[in-house]
Amino acid sequence: MTDARGTAEGHSHGHSHGAGANRRRLTVAIAIVSTVLVVEAVGAVLSGSLSLFADAGHMLSDLIGLIVALIATVVAARPPNERHSYGYQRAEVFGALINSLILIVVAVFVTIEAVGRLLSSEAAEVQGALMLGVAAVGLVANFASLMVLRGGAKSSINMRGAYLEVLGDLLGSIAVIVAAVVILTTGFEKADAIASLAIAAMIVPRAVSLLRDVVQVLSQATPPSMDVSGIRSHIMAEPGVVEVHDVHVWAITSGRYVFSAHVVVEPLVFERGETGLLLDSLGECLEGHFDVQHSTFQLEPVEHARHEENPHR
Repeated sequence: MTDARGTAEGHSHGHSHGAGANRRRLTVAIAIVSTVLVVEAVGAVLSGSLSLFADAGHMLSDLIGLIVALIATVVAARPPNERHSYGYQRAEVFGALINSLILIVVAVFVTIEAVGRLLSSEAAEVQGALMLGVAAVGLVANFASLMVLRGGAKSSINMRGAYLEVLGDLLGSIAVIVAAVVILTTGFEKADAIASLAIAAMIVPRAVSLLRDVVQVLSQATPPSMDVSGIRSHIMAEPGVVEVHDVHVWAITSGRYVFSAHVVVEPLVFERGETGLLLDSLGECLEGHFDVQHSTFQLEPVEHARHEENPHR
């Protein structure tokens, strides 16, 4: 006997409300980042600062990433259909994938340029005062964007990618400020190139971490937050359950989990017509204890389970 428990209406409404809030957050962040990007790009040209240029390049990648993230949230909100039975929620994951690749490209480019300046015998002329002023503006703007995006970073892998990018910009602005202060106080202009390398070093771990999360979702690996043995124990604790096997749990996108299992039950459950009650109880258990919104259970009598070939634990 096979039955399924889908997403509750209230949960769907909450997800839609969260998606709308994320779109508003992204729109505000895009406006802030776009403005500061222009300021930093002009400031980099006028001051001759590579680190400011690196930060502007990072902000450009962030702007592209934020736009992709905004598009992803709009696409992900589309309802499911016959060809896309889970809807378009995976669009957020693909958006995060693009974000991570953009970050890696920027890090490689900045590293090559910075190493070239450090190895060059000619010192690049950098106007530290202008560099400092522009970086200070970037710091304030990045902090504002960070506060705007923080609310959605825990609920969406797509929003987490956007949040991490802006966090990198914030740290990049701090690195530029430090380099500018060093140049103004000591005249050591290669501090600018060193700051650029620091920015690249901050970008790479975040990009790799985000890419790892994306690969985990796309490969349908068990989410780290899911305790499969704990789920099995809860199912086994339900009255009438004899055994559980073929347990699978994966994520459509961050925070949207799907579960399936074969559940062997006592004959009396079928004889008394209590399969519906058991399915309701199992589904409520998984949603209440493990935040699994979509669960599917195949209820099996003991005789059927005995001749199943190679059941997976």
